[in-house]
Amino acid sequence: MLLALFLALAMAAHPAPASAASAHLHFYMHDVLTGASPTAVQVLNGPKGHFGDTIVIDDVLTASDSPSSALVGRAQGQYIWASRGNPELLVTMDVVLTSGAYAGSSVTVVGRDDIGAAVRELAVVGGTGQFRMARGYVLWKTVRLDHPNAVLELDVFVNP
Repeated sequence: MLLALFLALAMAAHPAPASAASAHLHFYMHDVLTGASPTAVQVLNGPKGHFGDTIVIDDVLTASDSPSSALVGRAQGQYIWASRGNPELLVTMDVVLTSGAYAGSSVTVVGRDDIGAAVRELAVVGGTGQFRMARGYVLWKTVRLDHPNAVLELDVFVNP
């Protein structure tokens, strides 16, 4: 009994360290399906309509919505038209950071993108480098849609 009391007092005197501070990353993703240098390529056509269409991406991430602004990194992965009705995608991608304090690290994002919604939320399910085992979420919205090309604004909230 005395030992349990002693351990409880010792733990109170030395609390566990606080978890790492969270990070907020903000950038723009340029999804280009047309032109001389597309960054998104459709590799599979669904059997009926868009359902099942699969697009592989290596999109540029920039500091502003202009494609000529400072390069932040790349969004690499895929999205699949996963709904037979509304335009809803299953997104799986790595946000690979190439500049700034987190250069060399990545964040893994997975989730449902209901492209008809003004703001969509996807999950951060891991990462590499400074974001190893990260958790969090991404809020993104379409800034500009020049069908089929698009510019998306991403706010990534992650606990490294």
